[in-house]
Amino acid sequence: MSSRDRHNVRLIINADDFGLTDGVNEAILELNAAGALTSATLMATGQSFRSAVHAAFAQTTLDVGCHVVLVDGTPVLPHTQIPSVASADGFRRTLGEFVKELMLGRIRESEIEAEAVAQIARIQSSGLSVSHVDTHKHTHMFGRVLRPLLRAAVMRGVGAIRNPFEPGWSIKATGAAGLARRLQVNVLRTQQRGFRKAVREAGIATTDGAIGVLATGSLDASTLQQLLAAMPDGTWELVCHPGYQDAALENVKTRLRESREVERTALLETFGAGSVSNAELINFQMLERQR
Repeated sequence: MSSRDRHNVRLIINADDFGLTDGVNEAILELNAAGALTSATLMATGQSFRSAVHAAFAQTTLDVGCHVVLVDGTPVLPHTQIPSVASADGFRRTLGEFVKELMLGRIRESEIEAEAVAQIARIQSSGLSVSHVDTHKHTHMFGRVLRPLLRAAVMRGVGAIRNPFEPGWSIKATGAAGLARRLQVNVLRTQQRGFRKAVREAGIATTDGAIGVLATGSLDASTLQQLLAAMPDGTWELVCHPGYQDAALENVKTRLRESREVERTALLETFGAGSVSNAELINFQMLERQR
């Protein structure tokens, strides 16, 4: 890694899906205790939500945000209050279906806002402080989700949000992803100008971009080292999905199974006790205070 002044490069290491299963919770807590993870975003309706909350109180170094779920999950509000967002069976099952309906104007922003407020409030009502928000499958890349999510964050006093757009340097440094996935990530980057404008106007803190999005499902130690070696000055968020592949995970609808253990090992090897990084590790609370 380079010998640059480490204070010119700041990195948030954030794990998504906190509260999904006990095995995911266990991996997140172990990584945080080892200094290899600085924050996690909690799923308000995850099956292991309560154990995640209990553990977060015990492990005070873990910064906790809200992983707002609008696809492939269960809402906090009754579906009758948000009929364009959810049915009696829950949210739409695929991102493609959600985006299609969103672009056709069939999903009301007011209902997205109401559900986001409810998910943030559920975490806050547990006694935890919510430092930031992001979304499952990065749905807030789209303005019709971003706008109500920002309103919800401001309403609930949340001061930071994930910048979900992967920078060009990170895309180039990620070697394992296929062409279709690369094209998808590059196309989505066309939304980032509107994102920056909306976030700035809302007075919410964010990073310069998210790394590891393209590598989701293939973030091993080699890929992680390539990303860190290429990381320029700025403030970045490493998006990761560590966990243990246990029976509970096998019963959850997710494509990320074996890869969660690969990521857990990669993070420990790279950032664990005694490891050296060219970045100053921070969390979203620090980001908000330092802006």
